[in-house]
Amino acid sequence: MIKLIASDLDGTMLLNGAQSLREGTVELIRKLTGQGRIFVAASGRQYPNLRRLFRGVEDEIAYICENGALVMYRGEALDKHIVDRKTGQYLMKEILKKDGAEVLLSGVNTCYIQPKDPDYARHLKEVVKNNVTVVEDILNTEEPYLKISLYEKEGVKPNFQYWKEKFAGVAKVVTSGNAWLDTLQDGVDKGSAIRALQKHFGISPEETIAFGDNYNDLEMLRGVGYPVAMEKAPEAVKRICTMETSLVEETLEEILEGTYD
Repeated sequence: MIKLIASDLDGTMLLNGAQSLREGTVELIRKLTGQGRIFVAASGRQYPNLRRLFRGVEDEIAYICENGALVMYRGEALDKHIVDRKTGQYLMKEILKKDGAEVLLSGVNTCYIQPKDPDYARHLKEVVKNNVTVVEDILNTEEPYLKISLYEKEGVKPNFQYWKEKFAGVAKVVTSGNAWLDTLQDGVDKGSAIRALQKHFGISPEETIAFGDNYNDLEMLRGVGYPVAMEKAPEAVKRICTMETSLVEETLEEILEGTYD
């Protein structure tokens, strides 16, 4: 029986830039949790953002936040990783130096930004719908660092190799949507988060299904018995998956009907 269901959001449950779930998705998740299954929203997004996105079942599901840096269930942090201050300061200084690159520092309940372009703050607040704290000097932020990300309005793909080489030996760099790169510490990713959830609930990989569309989903997909790639996922993602789908909700309906039990 599939007991744990984890899904990435942007490019997976949220298609074509959508910032809200499809009609009927919340009710579908409610039915799945009613069967005793645990649904997990797995994303690079912050915890308050995810709770708003899943309003209606926000207290019934689990959350992999910040690409695995924080795992939450019913208000309890099941797993949490902090970036050491020296490393975090280096990452933020380098991002601030580069023209067109904006930095984002994640805390548990808000993100901190020092915008170069005022439209960056507007985008985070009004489009992404994050809790946002604008600061004059992000290096003086006192809250422990959960994750450090960078945003490039025109897309991060052209500069991915630059950032990968820049932060080599300091942090792993992964794409997190078209305009975002996340820096992750060794051993911290969606895969480590899935293992923390499996351990907490006593659920095996063979009882777990996960959906993903990008490279930051690879570790999560490798840690489950039913890895599902989105139809438009890169070949590297598809190669490690046993199933493909164009719509997560279609597979969720099959799980609800007991197809994989």
